[in-house]
Amino acid sequence: MDRLWSTVPDIAIPVGFVALHAYLWLRLCRDTTRPGSRWRPVGAVVLGVLGAIGLLAWFLTPSTYAPMRLQSLVGWPGWIWFGVLMYLGGLLVLAEPVRWFLLRRNKEEPEDESEGITRRAVVSRAIGLGAGAVALGTVGYGLSEGYRTPRLKAVTVALPRLERRFDGYRIAIVGDTHFSAIRGRGYCERIVERINGTQADLIAFVGDLASNEADQLRRETEPLARLSARDGAFFVAGNAEHYTGADAWYERVEELGMTGLPNLRVELPGFDLAGVNDLIVEQRDMQDTETGPDFEAALGDRDPARPVVLLAHQPSAVERIAGYGVDLQLSGHTHGGQMWPVHYLSRLRSGQLSGLETHHGTQVYVTNGAGTNGPPIRIGADADITVMTLRSAR
Repeated sequence: MDRLWSTVPDIAIPVGFVALHAYLWLRLCRDTTRPGSRWRPVGAVVLGVLGAIGLLAWFLTPSTYAPMRLQSLVGWPGWIWFGVLMYLGGLLVLAEPVRWFLLRRNKEEPEDESEGITRRAVVSRAIGLGAGAVALGTVGYGLSEGYRTPRLKAVTVALPRLERRFDGYRIAIVGDTHFSAIRGRGYCERIVERINGTQADLIAFVGDLASNEADQLRRETEPLARLSARDGAFFVAGNAEHYTGADAWYERVEELGMTGLPNLRVELPGFDLAGVNDLIVEQRDMQDTETGPDFEAALGDRDPARPVVLLAHQPSAVERIAGYGVDLQLSGHTHGGQMWPVHYLSRLRSGQLSGLETHHGTQVYVTNGAGTNGPPIRIGADADITVMTLRSAR
């Protein structure tokens, strides 16, 4: 199942992209104009250019080989068009029953061609204009949400084994910032300012810090050196880091003053903090180049009387920690769905989409994340930096 999920986008998106552009031409160009109209070839050219830019964004932004300037040039318009295409195409498909009903209801009435326009064209134009307005408005809203500085989300979690003197301990949970050619230094500076403003005791980055190689984003990630928390900032790799070289990212965060936890554990005054590499290494058979998760190395041979908090990028890692006595798992990966109605697919894939749930006796918290992947758009899944307060049940 994991291999299927990982390969489907590589095949389905390019094929679906071409098919959807052909569908848009039929509904927005052919059906709204008369045969021989110059707008038909013009529409084909416009959609062809937009489609080409969208596919370039899909293949190049992010990438480890294309220059960052090129990634930025094609990434912005290409990924925004991806978002428009998703909603515009979806709305037109949903409008097909309405279109059919309107045309069928009046099919026996004579066509009014006094102005050279058919009933089919009138109906198609009305539906096209309505769908276009709704799609553009939705994407405009999504862009503003996608680039807004993430809101702070307050969450309280009780840990039965936490000593009373650590009651009130605060963790800033940050995930899925996805620094890249289209989400750079200025965005990083805003993230750091927002995190430091929480005055948390500990900062936990739960993966997908960036979408490019570490060396490609050295300037963009420099503000992370200003992160401040009493017990430090910690990081585990997500699937994005493993695609581009997780070892290099662990080295980079160490340069910036953070502590990487690649299948490691540290003992903090109130609890153990463990981290594991991402499950994607196993899911995509990347063991030849990347080190996968090692739950025994991170969680084995520890004092069972102490509470333990695990950083694991994918929520489904909870299925692998039975018997280790993990009190709390902090994860990301889902983006909270990022763009409605993608929520439903994300929940099917990851099980837990957002917030706090309990699985097999372990509390799992999933942040919506601070950034975006693919289209820089958020609809129905606000970005967040979670400030979690731990409470003692003793």
